[in-house]
Amino acid sequence: MRFFQSTTALIPALIFSVLTVCVGLSAYAAPAGADDVSAQSSSQPTPQSSWIARYQARVTATQNQQPHWITPLVTITPRLEQEFRTDFVHSYTTAGYGLWNYDNGKGLELIPFRRIELLFNTPPFLNHLAPNTNDGFGDLSFLGKFRIFARNEQSGNAIVTAFFGGSIPTGKNGNGSCCAIVSPTLAMGKGWGLFDITTTASGTLPVTNANGLGHTVLWNTVAQYQVGHTGWQRLFWPELETNANFFLGGTNDGKVTTYMTPGVLIGRLPLTHPASGKPGRLGLTFGVGEQIAVTQFHALNHNLILTARLPF
Repeated sequence: MRFFQSTTALIPALIFSVLTVCVGLSAYAAPAGADDVSAQSSSQPTPQSSWIARYQARVTATQNQQPHWITPLVTITPRLEQEFRTDFVHSYTTAGYGLWNYDNGKGLELIPFRRIELLFNTPPFLNHLAPNTNDGFGDLSFLGKFRIFARNEQSGNAIVTAFFGGSIPTGKNGNGSCCAIVSPTLAMGKGWGLFDITTTASGTLPVTNANGLGHTVLWNTVAQYQVGHTGWQRLFWPELETNANFFLGGTNDGKVTTYMTPGVLIGRLPLTHPASGKPGRLGLTFGVGEQIAVTQFHALNHNLILTARLPF
């Protein structure tokens, strides 16, 4: 397949291979019981505690078993998160017209069980600024995560998670797909001190009309740096992402779209302080970045991304 002749196709493959080795070494070197450590910052619920308190204590214990990196702008994190999230994206088409994507298919993220996260996303609303185009809602999407392996910063600083996502063709006025699509994904990450790398590889599998739609292989990689461990510096996370799409079959067969995405995230800012004096679970995270196309083939460019999250 001719698109693998492109240099851009080799970069994420190399990163993915290196991370596989690093995560494997972390698993070998970590203590055997590291994945079963109890929560370090949560209070132990008593039998008289409310259901919500017991639920939140379990979520905290689950998250304390994994690295405490921040969720990137575009790349889906292998970490399990519990939050409300919304994004706003402003893009330019190849004809130079603007396009607003409100919410960008984000929504509610929950950790109902140990090792499992469920994402319930709302359909995005697309506002076209080009003449003779129709605004409307896009497709409804969902995602489930199963965390295969996790080590926090004290036990190896690495994670591997499998995703299974999908979309339902609820879009109106041509703002969605014709058919339902499922998307299996493998994600992994490795950290070294204040620096971490996360990479994900996934593919789209149309339920029907596979010959017409073709398949898309998505490869996202992000490098992040936390400015400091303490003080205000701990809140700043500059990052650089590569977001690559490889098209197999369909009208775009053999083409590649790759974006470089510089950005910065700020969080998490605690919004509650329980009687213990430690920051509560409710917080605020926000960020900004821009996807810049580095391949000749692309449908959109200069995608300005604004994100806001309320972890709880």
